[in-house]
Amino acid sequence: MEKYNSILKYIFIAAASLLAVTGCVHDDKYDQPNLDGYDCADKKGVVIPFADVKAKYQNARYVFPEDTTPDNEADDLYMVGYVSSTDETGNIYKTIYVQDALENPTHGFTVSVDAVSTYTRYPQGSKVYIKLNGLAVGTYGGLVQLGVETGAETSATSVSRIPEKRVAKQIFRSCAPKGKIVPKLMKLADMTAANDQYFGCLIQVNDVEFDARALCTTYAPNGVTVDKTIGEGWANGKYAKTAVVRNSGYASFASQVLPSGKGEFVGIYSKFQSGSTPTYQLYVNRAEDLNMNTFPRLNGLNESPCGFNPNNLTAKTIAEIKQLAAGTTNWVQITGDDYLKAQIVANDETGNLYKYLYVEDATGGIRVNMNKTNLYLDSRFRLGKDVNIKLKNLYVRSVNGEVQLGSLFTNNNNTTQFGQIEEAEMFKYFFDSNTAARAVVPTDKTISQLTMADVGRWIRIKDVQFVNGDLGKTLTDGSSVTNRTLEDCAGNTVALRTSGQASFGSVKPGGYEVKGGKGDVYAILSVFNGAFQLWITRLANIDFDAPRCDGSIYTSIPVIYSDGFAAGGFGSDWTTVNKVGPNQFWQTSNQGNGSNYYAMMNGNAGGAGNNFANEDWLISKAVSLVGKTKAAVSFTSDVRYSGNALQVYATDNYTGDVTTTSWTPLQATLDTNANAFGDWVGSGNVDLSAFLGKNVRIAFKYTSTTSAAATWEVDDFKIKAQ
Repeated sequence: MEKYNSILKYIFIAAASLLAVTGCVHDDKYDQPNLDGYDCADKKGVVIPFADVKAKYQNARYVFPEDTTPDNEADDLYMVGYVSSTDETGNIYKTIYVQDALENPTHGFTVSVDAVSTYTRYPQGSKVYIKLNGLAVGTYGGLVQLGVETGAETSATSVSRIPEKRVAKQIFRSCAPKGKIVPKLMKLADMTAANDQYFGCLIQVNDVEFDARALCTTYAPNGVTVDKTIGEGWANGKYAKTAVVRNSGYASFASQVLPSGKGEFVGIYSKFQSGSTPTYQLYVNRAEDLNMNTFPRLNGLNESPCGFNPNNLTAKTIAEIKQLAAGTTNWVQITGDDYLKAQIVANDETGNLYKYLYVEDATGGIRVNMNKTNLYLDSRFRLGKDVNIKLKNLYVRSVNGEVQLGSLFTNNNNTTQFGQIEEAEMFKYFFDSNTAARAVVPTDKTISQLTMADVGRWIRIKDVQFVNGDLGKTLTDGSSVTNRTLEDCAGNTVALRTSGQASFGSVKPGGYEVKGGKGDVYAILSVFNGAFQLWITRLANIDFDAPRCDGSIYTSIPVIYSDGFAAGGFGSDWTTVNKVGPNQFWQTSNQGNGSNYYAMMNGNAGGAGNNFANEDWLISKAVSLVGKTKAAVSFTSDVRYSGNALQVYATDNYTGDVTTTSWTPLQATLDTNANAFGDWVGSGNVDLSAFLGKNVRIAFKYTSTTSAAATWEVDDFKIKAQ
């Protein structure tokens, strides 16, 4: 029998009861009303077991037939189970996990819904009827789940989330009181294909612990989903079996520190599979479901390592630490029970710093090396935070003149080297101060005032500009580190170092053109063999909007024609000419670049000994420079394998025959790293002033020999004029 009761009637009665209360109120804590029996339904129909529903998926999405007789419930298709999850804490998002029994389930299931706060309607332990009519069974990340077919799925196997307005029409909570889910006991070693039927079930794993990399870290950074690892069994310095715990940065417990002992882990069992190997995952419903505070740990720790007590330690300054490396080029171990309290003044948030950051106190700054990426996501290393660093057993060394803090490691040649602190060791040395981040205040300097005492500091240099030779260039050439030069109005210079892997480097198609004005630069000061260098951490650290030292106002030359070859093919704007060699022509390719096409020429037919002697031209359409007072061409290039350099020409009288045309060679900056693809290099603004008032064409001439045939790629082609 279907049962519906008016929730409004219930609220009215409850409110009337409160109005009738007289006398003193002794406290303001009220129990949450028990809504069992309200807004519920017990359905009749054809019940399909979990296993049979899952079996409908056979390497292709299956859609259950629509309900063509809505007034007849007897022929409706249902899957009946119990909610094993709760999204109350926000760690589980737009997903309802169900299992086929409160205790000792035989199957679990994942239901994908486009709705949040589902715990208010379907709390953990609720019996639910899931109407299958119109729903679809498919996969995401190899996990079979219920959803809908909308036509917007990424593949023939996937499903979309059940729309929010449809959820209440497909999933019904039983009027029976909710029960208590008893977690199914499993071992990490049980997480194999033989137990895939338990995906979606609430499970309990005993005698597990988070691995050393996770020690003293939070569940997740704010707003970011991360994976942590738990392990069971310990032998020969490693866990016998591990699994991933996936935590959301939107969870209410995201900022809590993970338990550092061993014990019971309770969570939802799931997986994600990309390729042939599955990653078994666990999702925490509530932080209090984890009882992992027993010591000793499997890896031998006898107590929590996350507390920091400075009372038994000796405070050191950065100047004192640096002094340890004075007068030696070798590393020096710190042996005393010392600690450093310093502020994070630069981290790796934008990718311009990689596996290191800088800290600073009143006496100076120092680089700290760690073998971990995305350090900025760790609450200990957020910009402006104070961090406590236990120094005992760390090392300092002068690296090309810059004193750094790190550790020792053994390289592939079995040689001991100074380098990074391993991620699994970081819990021993770095401790959150649990104080709010402070503003990072730069030290004001001029170029001529820079000294070794400033190395490692966050500094500001006022009234500087990029030298004339850098104007029109991008900050970086390719994926490696590029030097640009800053100068003050007295002619003093300092290098600005920028990684192509930074968010403002050449990883952005086309890169960022350097600013042509004058202003202030905020940066970390480093040194390399006596030469000072600056490293910015974000593009906004270069604030160059004032006129240049000579009073001129630099403006980027407007682009009047561009082609990024994005759609593939050349069209009518380009002419390809095969002058010498087999029938090989310039073409477009997107290999290694997804949807980003580029022009490419290669004189090799595949493999060593298959090189051909070639002369092949790629010629642009004519672009008018009539009425222009300044003009330039720019592009990016990439080379792989040995061979002749690409040649770049311009002409205003193309005859239709490359041999009878008068060509003017252009001096463009080209990629020179023939050992790898992907390190695109910007040409800079190549001057076209000789062609002002004319119609100009640009040509790329490729040549190869039978002994050497490089692959040349060209992209981001632009002709600029004003």
